[in-house]
Amino acid sequence: MNNTIKTALFLGLLTGLLLGIGSFWGYTGIIIGLVFAVLINFFSYFFSATIALKMYRAQEVTEKEQPELYKLVREVVHLANIPMPKLYIIPTSNPNAFATGRNPAHAAVAVTTSLVELMEKDELKAVIAHEISHVKNRDILIATIAATIAGVISYLGIMARWSAIFGGIGGRDGDNNLVSLLVLGIITPIMAMLIQLAISRSREYQADESAARLLHNPHAMIKALQKLEQGVKVNPLRFGSQAGASMFIINPFSGKNFMKMLSTHPSTDDRINRLKELHI
Repeated sequence: MNNTIKTALFLGLLTGLLLGIGSFWGYTGIIIGLVFAVLINFFSYFFSATIALKMYRAQEVTEKEQPELYKLVREVVHLANIPMPKLYIIPTSNPNAFATGRNPAHAAVAVTTSLVELMEKDELKAVIAHEISHVKNRDILIATIAATIAGVISYLGIMARWSAIFGGIGGRDGDNNLVSLLVLGIITPIMAMLIQLAISRSREYQADESAARLLHNPHAMIKALQKLEQGVKVNPLRFGSQAGASMFIINPFSGKNFMKMLSTHPSTDDRINRLKELHI
């Protein structure tokens, strides 16, 4: 199934989950939760670039300092037909990259020193194309919408757990039974988290495919992913927050494979297999 369609379906599932809770819990609770979630997540949306770049010690570089990097990025953004982003270098032996910014006109691409040193020209260009695809596909916005809906669901789950402690929840007759509270307070937020992670994985597949099609070269993306996987195993990132791991092209903190449903990224093998199936 097309990853864009998958993302739409996942967002629809999140919304359906939220509306289902609304009919059970009451829409006043949804409105309160929505206000909090919108404030938190859209603050993050507008300031995500600044927060992420500082968190991972990224340093802005000029064209004079990194002429080859600028040249590659210019070639990619020309193909993608988006504005030139600001470029940053992260001084670390962990080979990786991420893109951030609320839209193509306010975007930044950060690459690590190890990535620039490790990759061949076509591989580095493929990684850049992956990150530019995130920018063009507005994945920061999609992630923010998903986080906002999941945040409301989590808020309602917390309220349900407190209600269980203090004697049940209001609403329709029978809403205070333990089974209902269990579903609302524990299982539903877990479902929302799993859907949110599925959206993150779907966007990684989409960025891989978009990069391969943009450059007409899936093989370069395959080689880059193989090197990234090995490089992260040898040199996991030792600073910054794991909360931002989903931004990177590959999880920077560990080379271990986590349980698939609890991972922000698809397995590298799955990503490579999908790229091999592309007909370009």
